Amino acid sequence: MGTLRGRERTRKGWARRGAVSALGGAAVLVSLLAPAGPRPVPAAASEPAFTSVNYAVAVDESASLAPEDMKAEKAAAARIALGDVSSSSNVTVFGFAAAESGDQRAVDPVCPRTTLDAAGRESVGACVGKLRSRKKSEGTGTDFPSAIRQGVHDLSTGTDPSVPRVLFLLTDGKMDVTGSPKYGDPAHREAEGERQLELELKNAAGQQVQIWPLGFGPAPDKEQLDRIAAGGYQKGCVELPSARPKASKVSGAKDVGPTLEKIFAAAHCLRYQRGPSNRPPATLEIGISPLATVGSIVVDKGDPEVTVTYLDPSGHEVPTSGTYRDSRFELAGGGGTVEALKIVDPVPGIWKVKAEAPEGHRSLPVGVSVLWQGELRGSITMDPPSPQAGEKTTVTMRLQTREGYEIKDPRDYEGLRVRGELTGDGFAPLELRLTDDGKGTDPKGSDGSFTGSVEIPESADGALKVSGTLTASGLSADTRSEAGQIAPGVLPVTTALTLPAATTHPGSSVTGTLAVHNTSDTPHTLRLSVADLQDGLLSVTPAEIEVKPGESVTRKVTVEVAPEDVFGDRLGDGGPRLGGTVTVVDTTDDDRTLVRSPLSVHVTPEPGIWEKYWWAFLSAVVVAALVVVAALAWLRQRRARRDPFGLVLRLVSEGGDILGEHPAGHGHKQWYEFAVVEPHRSPRIERRGHGPYAVQRSPEGGAVLRTRGGGRTRLPANGQVPLTDTLSLALGEETRTPKPRRPRPSRSRTTTPTTTPATGEGGSSGTYESYL
Repeated sequence: MGTLRGRERTRKGWARRGAVSALGGAAVLVSLLAPAGPRPVPAAASEPAFTSVNYAVAVDESASLAPEDMKAEKAAAARIALGDVSSSSNVTVFGFAAAESGDQRAVDPVCPRTTLDAAGRESVGACVGKLRSRKKSEGTGTDFPSAIRQGVHDLSTGTDPSVPRVLFLLTDGKMDVTGSPKYGDPAHREAEGERQLELELKNAAGQQVQIWPLGFGPAPDKEQLDRIAAGGYQKGCVELPSARPKASKVSGAKDVGPTLEKIFAAAHCLRYQRGPSNRPPATLEIGISPLATVGSIVVDKGDPEVTVTYLDPSGHEVPTSGTYRDSRFELAGGGGTVEALKIVDPVPGIWKVKAEAPEGHRSLPVGVSVLWQGELRGSITMDPPSPQAGEKTTVTMRLQTREGYEIKDPRDYEGLRVRGELTGDGFAPLELRLTDDGKGTDPKGSDGSFTGSVEIPESADGALKVSGTLTASGLSADTRSEAGQIAPGVLPVTTALTLPAATTHPGSSVTGTLAVHNTSDTPHTLRLSVADLQDGLLSVTPAEIEVKPGESVTRKVTVEVAPEDVFGDRLGDGGPRLGGTVTVVDTTDDDRTLVRSPLSVHVTPEPGIWEKYWWAFLSAVVVAALVVVAALAWLRQRRARRDPFGLVLRLVSEGGDILGEHPAGHGHKQWYEFAVVEPHRSPRIERRGHGPYAVQRSPEGGAVLRTRGGGRTRLPANGQVPLTDTLSLALGEETRTPKPRRPRPSRSRTTTPTTTPATGEGGSSGTYESYL
C-alpha cells in the first residue's frame, strides 16, 4: 500500500469525490448507450460519508478464563471500538457468564450504546475496563442464549434497520447452563439450553443481526460456534463470501485482538492490515493504500505508560487532533492500553509509529494495525467504440483511484469480483467475461485492467449497452457510461490514434499521432478530449481537428501534463501513474465516438541538478582524476630524474689521483648527504645525515653539489669541483641499476655509526638516520 497522495487543490477548485458506501459493495455499472459524449467525472460531495454499523460485543466472563485471556478480551473490545472509521457507528459492550442462583445475573452491562464520535471513542476505552472474570460465587457457566438475547435486544431496539447489526461473541469455551436453575430440572438443562439457543438464533436472523463468534483458549467448541454463526442473519455488507458471518478460533491470547479486528473488518466492510510488533522503544511501519478515504491506525500498547508518535510517509510528525495539510486527525484512547488515530483523507504510503516508554514499562510488545475504507473507480473502453454487426469488440475496464490515478498494487483491490454483460437492440443479453490474468485478450496480468472480448450478433441493430460490475469489500465505486451504437457498413471518417505509454515530468508533454481518413464529400470536425481523469491533470491539443472532404492526413497530437504544484505530495515515492482516456468524437456525425484510447502517463519528479547533469559531474571527476594521475606521474618522473642513486662519487687528490670511489644511495629528498673522513691521513667518503656535502642528479646531466654554507655547484659528468684545499669531487661511471627505494625504519635512540667503505651504504643510525 504504499504511494503519497497530494491533496493540493488547484485554482480551478477541484472537488473531492468521496461518498463511500461499502454497505452496498463496490458495484459500478458502466454502459454504452445510444449517442452521447463521454460523461465527466461526477462531482464530489464536500465531505466523505462513511459506512456506519450498529454492533455489540459480548465478552465471556466465566471463571475458566485465565487472567491473560480476560486482558486480551478487553484489549480486543477496545481495539475494534477505537478503530472504527465511522463517527456515526454505535457500539454496546457487555460481559456474560451464567446465573446459577436467584440473586445472580447472566449478563453484566458494561458500555451502554455509545456513538463513536470523538467523545464516544474516548469513553469506550474506559468502560471496557470494567469487564472482569467472575468469581465462583457470581455464576461461572457460559449462557450463550442469554448473551445472544441481550445482543439482539441492544441492536434492534431504537435503531434504524437499514444500518447493519452485528454481534461479536467472544468466548473461551462452549455453552454450559447445567448450573442455571432457569433452564429447568438439572437433567434437562442441557437440552433446554440447546432449544433456547435455536430460538435466539432464529430471532437474531429475524431482526437482521449477524453473529460473528470468536473462540479462544484450550477447548472452544468450534462446531457449536460455526452453528451460531450460521444461525444468525446471513446477508453481509456485500455479496462476497468474506462478508458472510463465520466463526474464528485462535490458539492464544495474543491473537485475540488481531483476529477480532480481522473479522470486524469483514463484517464492517473494512480493509484490514496487521502490522509488526516489538518492545519499546521501537519504530513500527504500516502501509495505507492510495484508495483509502478514511482509516484508523490502531496501536495495542500493552502498557498505558507507552507514548506513541505518528509520522506520515514524508517523515512529518502529524498532530493527534485537528488538520494537517489536507488530512484530518482524531486520537482516542491515548491514556489506555489501546489507542487509535483516525485519519480522514490519509496520505498513502508507509506510515511510521514510534513507540517509547520509561524504564520498567518496556516488557510488553507494542502492535500496530490499520483499518480503512476507500473508493475504487472504474473506466471503460470499447475497441472499436462503434462496432459493426458481426464484428468482435474488446472491452477493457480499468481500475483507478477517485482522482483517476492508476492503482499500482494488486493487493489494494484483492478479492475484487468483476462481472460483465452486453445488451442491445436485436439480440438477447450476452455474458461478458473480464479478466486481469494476462491471458487471451488481456495483455498484462495484475495491472488493474480487466479485459474481455465479445462478438456483436449479426442481428444487432441500433443501441448497444455493455455493463461491468465491480464488487470488493471495503471499496465503493461509481457508475459510468459511454456512447455506442451499431456502425453502418462504411463510416464516413475513420481514425487511428497512436499514443504510447510514457514516463515524463510535470509541465512536460507526451506526443502521438492521429491518422484520419475522410471518405465523404463533406468536411468533418473532430473533437479531442481527455476523460476518466480529474480535471486539470492532463489536457490534449489540438482540441479540434478539421478534416476536408476526401482528405487523408496524419496529425500530431500532444498530451500536456499539469505543472508541479498541481500534484503536491503525489510526486513522492516515484510519482503517480495517470490513467486517462483520450477520446475522439466526430461532431459532424451526431457526436459519434471514433476513438476511446487508454493512456498511461507515469509522472515523476523533475530531476535535480545531479540527475540532469550527472554525466558532466562524472566527466569532471574523471578529468580531475586524470590530472592528478598526470601530476603524480610528473612528480615521480621529476624525482627519478634527480634521484642520486647509482652516482659514483670519486675523491680526487690535488695531483689528480683517484683516492677512492663511493656509490651514492637514494638520499633524503633526492639529496645524498656525505662527509670526507680523515682528509689529511686516509681520505674517504662516508654517508652522513646532515653532512657538510650533498649531491643529486641534474636533469641536464651530471650532478649538483651542495656545500654547507657554500651554495650549489654544477658537477659535469666529465669534470670535477673542489671539496677542500687538497681534495676534489668527480663523477665516475654508474655501477648499479636503479632499484626501488626501501623505507628505513626510524629509530628514536642514538647508536654507534657503522660504515662499510666498499659501498658507503652502511651509515649513521640514530640522529643521522632520522633525516634520511
